[in-house]
Amino acid sequence: MESGPVRGGKPVTEQQPAPENPEGDEPIKQRKNGLYPAVSDELAENMKSGWADTELRDLQPIPQAAETARRRAELSARFPGERLVIPAGNLRTRSNDTEYAFRASTEYVYLTGDQTQDGVLVLEPTGPEGHTATLYLLPRSDRENGEFWLDGQGELWVGRRHSLTEAELLLGLPAKDVRELADALREATGPVRNVRGHDAGIEAALTDNPGGNATAERDEELRVFISEQRLVKDAFEIGELQKAVDSTVRGFEDVVKVLDKAEATSERYIEGTFFLRARVEGNDIGYGSICAAGPHATTLHWVRNDGPVRSGELLLLDAGVETHTLYTADVTRTLPINGTYTELQRKIYDAVYEAQEAGIAAVVPGAKYRDFHDAAQRVLAEKLVEWGLVEGPVERVLELGLQRRWTLHGTGHMLGLDVHDCAVARTETYVDGVLEPGMVLTVEPGLYFQADDTTVPEEYRGIGVRIEDDILVTEDGNRNLSAGLPRTSADVEAWMAALKGTQG
Repeated sequence: MESGPVRGGKPVTEQQPAPENPEGDEPIKQRKNGLYPAVSDELAENMKSGWADTELRDLQPIPQAAETARRRAELSARFPGERLVIPAGNLRTRSNDTEYAFRASTEYVYLTGDQTQDGVLVLEPTGPEGHTATLYLLPRSDRENGEFWLDGQGELWVGRRHSLTEAELLLGLPAKDVRELADALREATGPVRNVRGHDAGIEAALTDNPGGNATAERDEELRVFISEQRLVKDAFEIGELQKAVDSTVRGFEDVVKVLDKAEATSERYIEGTFFLRARVEGNDIGYGSICAAGPHATTLHWVRNDGPVRSGELLLLDAGVETHTLYTADVTRTLPINGTYTELQRKIYDAVYEAQEAGIAAVVPGAKYRDFHDAAQRVLAEKLVEWGLVEGPVERVLELGLQRRWTLHGTGHMLGLDVHDCAVARTETYVDGVLEPGMVLTVEPGLYFQADDTTVPEEYRGIGVRIEDDILVTEDGNRNLSAGLPRTSADVEAWMAALKGTQG
C-alpha cells in the first residue's frame, strides 16, 4: 500500500501551505513521514488542468428506485411534521491510518439504495403532512484545491465518486453537499428524529440544536419503525435474496470440491474458498463464515476457522453471500468430510432434518411466528427422550426447556439486508407476531453435543449438526429459496459424491 496524504494537521511546509481542506476545518497534509515535504506552486497549478470531462450523463435510475420512493413515502406518513435524518455512516479505523471496508447503514440503504460513506438522507417536513427528501452526499473531489490527489480520500487515492448530478439521476432524489448539512441542522427548528449510532458529527449537530427536540426515545421510535417496515419484503428484495441464495449454493459446491485441500491445511481453506465465490458474484459475505469442523461444530458462532479438517468428522458450514445491493443469504449444511455419515452421525443428522421439516411445514401465512420454532423443538425433545439423554415425558422437557442443553438457540430469524434482519422491531410485531406473505426467515434447528458434556455417551461428544434454509412465506404456504442444496442425509452423500467425481 502506498503511503500518501491524510486529512487534517498543519500545512506541509512553512513556505508552501497545503491546499485548503474542502471540509473547511484544516489544510490537507501528507503523512508525517511522507517522502514529498512540499507542493510547489508550479506542481499545484499543473495538477489543476489537463483533465478530461468524465461526467456521466446517460445514467438510468437504479432498479429499486421506485421501491425506495415508496418506502420513504411510508416513513413520511408515519412521522408527519417532523424532520427525519438517516445517515449512511462514516469510515471506521482498523489500525493507524487504514480503515475497515465501508458498509452503509441498513436504514440508509433501505430508503435510498445508495451505499456511499458520509451520506445522509433528510426528510424535511413540508407542513402538517408530507416531506421533501434530499440526499446529502460528498461531491466529486475538488480539482482546484488539490483534494483529488492530496487528500487521503481523494479520487486518485480511493477512486471516483459520483457527482451530485449523477447521484440524482441514479437515485431519483435531489442531492446536496453533505459538508453543509451539520451547520444547517444546528440552526433548524422543529421536531427532529435521527437514526443514531452511525454518524457522530450529525448527532453532535442535532444535540447542539436547542430547538430541535431530539431525544433518545424519539430517535429509537424512528429506528424501530424502519426495522418493522422491513419485516415484509417487496418483489425487488425477494429477487435479491434469491440471487444471494443461488450464489451461496454455488459457494457450498465450491467447498465440497476442495475438501481434500482443506484436510491438508485447515478450516481457513474452506473459509477462503467460499469467500472467493462471495466476492466474485456479490459484494461480500453477509456475515463471518462459520467453517466448523469436528468438535468446533458445537460452537454456534465458530468464526476463528483455524482448526483441522479430518476425514470421518463433520463439517458444519454456515455461510451466506451478500449481493451487490447488500441482501444476504444465510444457509447451513453439516457435511461428512469424507462423503459418508457414520451411523451415529446419520442418526443425529436425520433427527435435525426431521425437526427442520416440521419447522418448515409450520411456516404459513397466518401462523404465529413462534410456531415453526415450537414445532422443531418438539421433534428434537422427542428424540432426546427417545435416546435416553433426558428424562421425559416430552411435555415436561419442553415446559422446563431441558432440551436447550443440546439445542441451545432459537430455530430461526428474519433475513434481509441484515443477516438477523429487523432486529429492533417490537416483540409484539416480531416474535409474538403473525407470519405474512413476503416475510423471509431462516429455519435452522440444531443439536450440539459438547466435547466435555459428561451427561451424554462418549460417542456423542464433539458432534454438532445444524441444517438451515431460507424460507419465503407465500400466499398459500412457503417456498424454500435454498432448495438447490440437498437436505436429506442420503441426498447430501449423493451430491458430494457427484461433485467430487467432477473434480478431474
